[in-house]
Amino acid sequence: MKPAIKALFTSAVFYLAGVLSVHGQALPHRAGILSEEFLYLEADFPQCHSATILELQGGELLCAFFGGTRERHPDVEIRLCHKKPGGSWSAPVSIADGVQADGSRLPTWNPVLFQPKNGPVYLFYKVGPSPSKWWGMVKTSTDGGKTWSDAKKLKEPIIGPVKNKPVQLANGIVLSGSSTELNGWKCHIERSEDQGKTWSFIGPLNDGRSIGAIQPTLLTYGGDSIQLLARTKFEEKGYIAESWSFDQGLTWSKMKATNLPNNNSGIDGVTLRDGSQLLVYNHSTRTQPGMGHKGRGVLNVALTKNGRDWDAALVLDYIDEPEKQFSYPAVIQTADGLVHIVYTWHRKRIKHVVIDPSKLETYPIKNRKWPIDQIPLITSKDAQ
Repeated sequence: MKPAIKALFTSAVFYLAGVLSVHGQALPHRAGILSEEFLYLEADFPQCHSATILELQGGELLCAFFGGTRERHPDVEIRLCHKKPGGSWSAPVSIADGVQADGSRLPTWNPVLFQPKNGPVYLFYKVGPSPSKWWGMVKTSTDGGKTWSDAKKLKEPIIGPVKNKPVQLANGIVLSGSSTELNGWKCHIERSEDQGKTWSFIGPLNDGRSIGAIQPTLLTYGGDSIQLLARTKFEEKGYIAESWSFDQGLTWSKMKATNLPNNNSGIDGVTLRDGSQLLVYNHSTRTQPGMGHKGRGVLNVALTKNGRDWDAALVLDYIDEPEKQFSYPAVIQTADGLVHIVYTWHRKRIKHVVIDPSKLETYPIKNRKWPIDQIPLITSKDAQ
């Protein structure tokens, strides 16, 4: 192993081990975390962002993200890593880019991996100069992400999921949370009754003025009840917005604020097999003191049974330093019942955390305040 790579590996191991214990003693408020790792330590691109994760039949994991010189740079491409059960993550490889027919390049954005029951693996992503001027693209794979079809542009107004994975209902209907940023931030639903081959457009669900919201995640509550949670465009009093459907996503309630804060950054959630809902998000506002870069210095896990009353479970990462951040999480529950979370680590790497949800210790969130006396903010420096 080259000395530079060995040094990076050693620092990563000590960092991750340090977060789990202080002076060799396990931290009780970290209960439930089984492992923490980076997908890679070095790559041929300096920045990365917006990860998505998928479990294949047999337990292999796929994780995609965009990487390049920096967000919005034309050289940004969609990268993919594989991890077989018991193995390590493979090196990232490019699976989609923004090269146009005339040879010019545009940046790619926000990949989303999804596989409907008995269907191929879908890779949705965006191409364009900015989120207000991008369009949706899709590729498919029938061999577990080893090879991919040619890229296909989605026919507007369909643009595919903007950040978070679609959900498939018990009757096979697929609902994809999506959004647009031209003339206000507006959420909508894309609905498929044929395994993702064709889609219908439902929305917009908000006017983009009283509430500007994007990048929805969808949680199912049994029957026909579905909750949409979304990022909002506010500064000092930011909040996660919600809307509800009780007819399999055909109609939605008026969007309103939840009792969880938001710092104008991405969130993601998953419905667990026991019926509870797990959300990964920055429990902060954009201007909140002590919460790092634009409120992205802390990344949290919370749980709910009813979508209204939330309990704090974990602080995944915390740092209060300029330009450093933990953001844009993606979360799934795998066939073995464990929860896998991937997220942006300072725009330099993608971090992967595995949680046993049965071992989580939770405390009520009251008045949008994190119960810091029971689940404190622990940094790697505290753990040394």
